[in-house]
Amino acid sequence: MPTPQIDPNKWVSKYSDYLYNYTIVRVNDSAVAKDLISETFLAALKAMKNFKGEASERTWLIAILKRKIIDYYRKTNSKKGKAEVHINYKDADQEGDWLEERVADPFDTTAEDDLENTELGLAIHKCLGSLNERHAEIFKKKTIKNYETEVICNEYNITPSNLWVIIHRARTAMAECLEKNWY
Repeated sequence: MPTPQIDPNKWVSKYSDYLYNYTIVRVNDSAVAKDLISETFLAALKAMKNFKGEASERTWLIAILKRKIIDYYRKTNSKKGKAEVHINYKDADQEGDWLEERVADPFDTTAEDDLENTELGLAIHKCLGSLNERHAEIFKKKTIKNYETEVICNEYNITPSNLWVIIHRARTAMAECLEKNWY
C-alpha cells in the first residue's frame, strides 16, 4: 500500500479558516484559538510519519486540534495551570512580577483566617448535603478527589456529556447555596 501523501505547505491556506471557526466556538478567545491552531500544525508536522491516510488531512488535523483544546482546558483548570498565571507590571520607576511579589503568603495565617476557613468548610459540607445524593457523589469524585472522567462515567453508567452537565448543575447549586449560607 502506498504511503498517503500530505502537504503541510498547503495546510494554512486550505485549513486555517476551518480550524479557526472550529476552535473559536470552543474557546471564545481569538488569540488562544490562533495559538491552538499553531500548536496543531506544529504537532502535525512532528507526527506526519504516523499519518496513515485512514482519514482525510482535515479530519486528522481536527483530531489533533481537539486534543490541543482539551489540553488547554485541562491546563487552565488545573492548580498547576492557575499557578502559572503571572502578571508583569512596569511603572515609571519599577517593574516585576505581580504574582510572585504581591500574593499573600499562604503560611502567614491568623486565627481569624483559620476561623473563616472552618466556617467555609462547614458551609461547603452543608451545601453538599443539600445536593441530590448522586450528583453530590459525582461532584465530590470529580472536583475534590480528582477521579478521571472515564472512571466516573463507567461507575455511574453515564456519558462524559452527562457528567459535565451534572458537574455544572452541582457547581451552580453549590454557588447559590454558599452565597446564602456563608458570608
